[in-house]
Amino acid sequence: MTVCLLLLSVVALTAAVPAPRALTRAAWPEREPVVALWVWQCLVATVLLCCLTALVLGAAAVFHTVRDHVFAPAPPAVTAAYDLSATPVWATALTALLACGAAWTTAMLARELVEARRGRVVARAHLRERAPDLPAGLPAARGPMLVLEDEYPDAWWMPGHPPQLVVTTGALQRLTDHQLDAVLAHERGHARAHHDWLLHLSTALATGFPRVPLFTHFCEQTHRLVELAADDTASRRCGHLTTALALIELNQHRGVLSCASSHRLLGERVDRLLEPPPRLLPRHRALTTTAAALVPLLPLLITFAPGLTALS
Repeated sequence: MTVCLLLLSVVALTAAVPAPRALTRAAWPEREPVVALWVWQCLVATVLLCCLTALVLGAAAVFHTVRDHVFAPAPPAVTAAYDLSATPVWATALTALLACGAAWTTAMLARELVEARRGRVVARAHLRERAPDLPAGLPAARGPMLVLEDEYPDAWWMPGHPPQLVVTTGALQRLTDHQLDAVLAHERGHARAHHDWLLHLSTALATGFPRVPLFTHFCEQTHRLVELAADDTASRRCGHLTTALALIELNQHRGVLSCASSHRLLGERVDRLLEPPPRLLPRHRALTTTAAALVPLLPLLITFAPGLTALS
């Protein structure tokens, strides 16, 4: 059970306050939101993988049936290297706790996906009621973009099958052609990167484990970084100034430039677009991406180290 303790030590070090807070307070994620999202995902994957491997080893120590299945193809020396024969009482309690955590995580993810799907069904039904009827003889498919008669300026991407880009007539009246292109590029950036799945994952983990700093910060930063990443997609296509003006036009009525506004992120996004921060050097981006990708390998290295040592 020493391997399980090592895995849980990695969980404690990764999910504790210093690591996520240091990443939250760092300045470089604003310059590279896509890389920052990758780093957050790798940290979360490391914690989940540590818990999963610890659960498997704990179950193998407590239940002989699980042990026989897990170590069936391994020689006796490998099984002996993990010292699973003598199982202390705390190991059983730890395995039960990990099993409850795995079940709770699965339940939270399932609930989030079910609620998201239900919300999309309701939203699509509402859109069908508001969308104008097509003349007779035209196909029912309206394509990837739907224009709604509404004075309220808004545009959003609705995930699903098929995905739907919705723009109101109020937005069309406010925006120039270039600004509309920037808005559409922003929403398509969300769709191409599948940001909705990332948002569902972060929300489910933060809801299920509100006292875990890593998951709380992961949820907060994901909602922020996906918007910055989509802004970068739009600005690369249409320019920073055009994207900033489009954002202002769509959100003027919400107090986008007010620091006291509940939509403070909108003001930060506008400032970032008007004064874009310099990107990291390519080698720094590659180094950060590679280092983050190696972190989830740590649980696998800890898990397989005794067996590899026994084989050698």
